[in-house]
Amino acid sequence: MSCSDDQTAPNDALDTLDDAVVAAAFRRLVRLLQHRSDAANIDLMGLAGFCRNCLGDWIAEAGDMDKEAGRAIVHGMPTAAWKNLHHTAATPEQLARMEESMAKNP
Repeated sequence: MSCSDDQTAPNDALDTLDDAVVAAAFRRLVRLLQHRSDAANIDLMGLAGFCRNCLGDWIAEAGDMDKEAGRAIVHGMPTAAWKNLHHTAATPEQLARMEESMAKNP
């Protein structure tokens, strides 16, 4: 799985938000994803074109850290531990939805 690059539009309204507001909303999103372990990454990828790993990768890139450190922040634990607890093998249908969804990303 690969996450899309940042493709912000000029004069994006998000850029006008206070950093504290953005941080609070982001933390709420991450905590929801930590709580909703029933929402599989493959399904998130199939619906929205991003998943927990993508968020972790974006944190790592923005914070100049390695991907595992960023992903562990989003998972709330090391990635290997999260996978042991919550990961199931993707079905061919889930993989096809993910590929179709990812093709829509910028």
